[in-house]
Amino acid sequence: MSYLEFEKPLAEIEGKAEELRALARANEEMDVEKEAAALDKKAAQMLKDLYKDLSPWRKCQVARHPERPHCKDYIEALFTEFTPLAGDRNFADDHAVMGGLARFNDQPVVVIGHEKGHDTASRIARNFGMARPEGYRKAIRLMEMADKFGLPVITLIDTPGAYPGKGAEERGQSEAIARSTQTCLNIKVPLIALVIGEGGSGGAVGFAAGDRVAMLEHSIYSVISPEGCASILWKDAEKMREAAEALRLTAQDLKKLEVIDRIIKEPLGGAQRDRTATFEAVRTEIGAMLKELAGRDGVALVKSRRKKFLDMGSKGLAA
Repeated sequence: MSYLEFEKPLAEIEGKAEELRALARANEEMDVEKEAAALDKKAAQMLKDLYKDLSPWRKCQVARHPERPHCKDYIEALFTEFTPLAGDRNFADDHAVMGGLARFNDQPVVVIGHEKGHDTASRIARNFGMARPEGYRKAIRLMEMADKFGLPVITLIDTPGAYPGKGAEERGQSEAIARSTQTCLNIKVPLIALVIGEGGSGGAVGFAAGDRVAMLEHSIYSVISPEGCASILWKDAEKMREAAEALRLTAQDLKKLEVIDRIIKEPLGGAQRDRTATFEAVRTEIGAMLKELAGRDGVALVKSRRKKFLDMGSKGLAA
């Protein structure tokens, strides 16, 4: 188990309990279960206290946890008969974006998502979940195919933002993101977007202009990272805690602002502490959202989806 900075006191207690049990395994005459159980109880209470009221910056840390499940994990857990489709039929295949045909609860769907990777090699191969233009063009191709065959689209968002490299800019990064967002708004089939970790800038919006937008409880969604915001506003990346507060990037803030529709509860300690429970919670919510949108007329879907995004912030402006 990897521990975040604010979880260090918890790491010490859980580590001591494990040490006691390791000693007992090495020496069968030792009986340490009572002491270990007391430490477990103390750790459970500490975990509850730590996660009772997380600050926005701590939520950023949880959203970026190295062991948090990513797109590939959700696809393997929630979907069957997944058939990946590769390439944008123009330049290359972007490994930061996964997508293909699948079944969700035996219903045919198209699933698309950012994949960050789980170790050094896979993170480099996946470009840390930062898509290039060909990734967004692959997503456009998949969404258009879903529209043609009447298949709902489910997107899994987990990216710090689109890749800002020179080659990506030369190949039309901004245009690709804009067209991906436009395609989200134009397809006549249900589109459900889930922020499962980080939802960063236009790189996230390109997959997230859906009929229903949900976030996991400790995920984040914002126009810029707290570090980037702090560097611009205060010329000091170390002011990321203040920036995280100002950005209103938590699921709870965004639900109040009506930017998202649902918050999916995570197990105590974050999605990484109980993946099975997380996957089942996500399965339930996706099923409920698909049911809400089932049978809706395509033209009506497009109209309501566009209105949803055009109306964002209008209450605040009216006030």
